[in-house]
Amino acid sequence: MLNNISITTLLLLFVIFLLVLLIIFQEIRIKIKLKKIRQDAVKRSNAVKGGQLAEQLAPYLPNFPCNPADAHFLGQPIDYIAFPGLCEKGSVDEILLIEVKTNTSQLSSREKEIREAVKSGRIRYVEYRID
Repeated sequence: MLNNISITTLLLLFVIFLLVLLIIFQEIRIKIKLKKIRQDAVKRSNAVKGGQLAEQLAPYLPNFPCNPADAHFLGQPIDYIAFPGLCEKGSVDEILLIEVKTNTSQLSSREKEIREAVKSGRIRYVEYRID
């Protein structure tokens, strides 16, 4: 039977076999890549959830910079604004903007801008009245 098959036909079958093999390897590679992407997404999601939980619990953890009752959660663009002294003495000693970070997380560009605005004194108090 091999005598009846031409070399051209054999080459064509060989090329088709290689193409099918290549497609199978590509499919496997894509599935592995998607699995890694999904694992990374889950890992990032868990890190975000952990960070959000830490933000909510931060006032009750050791070394928080003020009395938890003086801190008010904002979440964005800064985590807390606090008025130390307000609950204990009834007068505000200072105003704190508090950003909570966990592990090796870094300040976002927006958080850095806020930090720089405070450091350079670009902060003011505005009274807004509605008549």
